Amino acid sequence: MELTERDRAILDFEKSWWTQEGPKEALIVERFELSAERYYQILNQLLESDEAYAHDPLVVRRLRRQRERRRRERQGATQAAKQLDVPGS
Repeated sequence: MELTERDRAILDFEKSWWTQEGPKEALIVERFELSAERYYQILNQLLESDEAYAHDPLVVRRLRRQRERRRRERQGATQAAKQLDVPGS
């Protein structure tokens, strides 16, 4: 899969969005004309792409680490909630 111009723009945006003024979600809508949900769906697909990694390995590795950390946190919260669940209540 070859990266599109939008794909490259998304990866470039992730490199420096915090230097711009305004909330990230508003910047996403303004710049890409996508909902935040759709943007993150596309971004997650890009993070699995060798082409995205070749385009910007530092950004892709950083975003993969962040995504994995969030997954581990969610799994930990789910496991903690299951441990608190008392049978028969």
